[in-house]
Amino acid sequence: MPELPEVETIKRGLVELIIGKKIKTIAVLDSPKSLRASKNDLDAFVINHKISNINRRGKTLIITLDSDYAFLVHLRMTGQLVYREKDFNFGAGHPNDSLIGNLPDKTTRIIIEFTDDSKLFFNDQRKFGYFKLMPKDEVENDSFIKKLGPEPLGTNKSITEQFIKRIRKRNNSLVKAAILDQSVIAGIGNIYADEALFLAKVHPASKVKDLTDDELVSILESAIKVMKLSIKLGGSTDKNYIDAKGNRGTYLNFANVFRREGKPCKNHPDVLIEKIRVAGRGTHICPAEQVIRSNDD
Repeated sequence: MPELPEVETIKRGLVELIIGKKIKTIAVLDSPKSLRASKNDLDAFVINHKISNINRRGKTLIITLDSDYAFLVHLRMTGQLVYREKDFNFGAGHPNDSLIGNLPDKTTRIIIEFTDDSKLFFNDQRKFGYFKLMPKDEVENDSFIKKLGPEPLGTNKSITEQFIKRIRKRNNSLVKAAILDQSVIAGIGNIYADEALFLAKVHPASKVKDLTDDELVSILESAIKVMKLSIKLGGSTDKNYIDAKGNRGTYLNFANVFRREGKPCKNHPDVLIEKIRVAGRGTHICPAEQVIRSNDD
């Protein structure tokens, strides 16, 4: 699943490539639920309008038009956005071959064509993602957006306070489940949860109530650290991924635990990384660095 750094990388790429472009046509292929907008609204607020801004909230893209309407774009599990202009290709999201293959293909759900004949393809193998059109002033009131916790890469000084307050409401939860909860903190997914918990030296199956505020802050700070590094390195979707400058995501080359099961821990070369299941998710740990905390110890 594309995670926050991947969505941020998509946002930055599209900002370079499609800001100011005018939409000529928008077509839906195969899956009507992929585009949540009426034909009348598309004609009035999308067609012949320019893209004026692109933002991100958690793992959600917000593509704003000069009509004062915006698309909320949810990639969900298998979504991709691929931009094509003559011989130029930019693709990001779920790392299957549609990122670099001929388009449209069987996964293509939406095609946006611009007046300069370049195109933006929304591919989604499992059809869970979508574009949703709404007035830009209503975006913050969208039911999904309203549920999101604080933005970890924001500059608001109260992020830490909000995070502690929200995660303490899940005191009886396993800490990995809690930080994956988008209402606790926006945008942290499986990869960066594992990496953050490793850096904070916290076992993912520890309960929130058994961790101090300082340990919880360390998890948050570690998540921010690894996500910023991933953004710098172009994301973690290294297979078939191409960013706006033609580079591939390389974060997984530097990951400490994710997908490194059976390999030596970077901090303890004589200890192998293990893959376990926590909160129903495949989870990677170093058994030497991460020990379950309990007040009963």
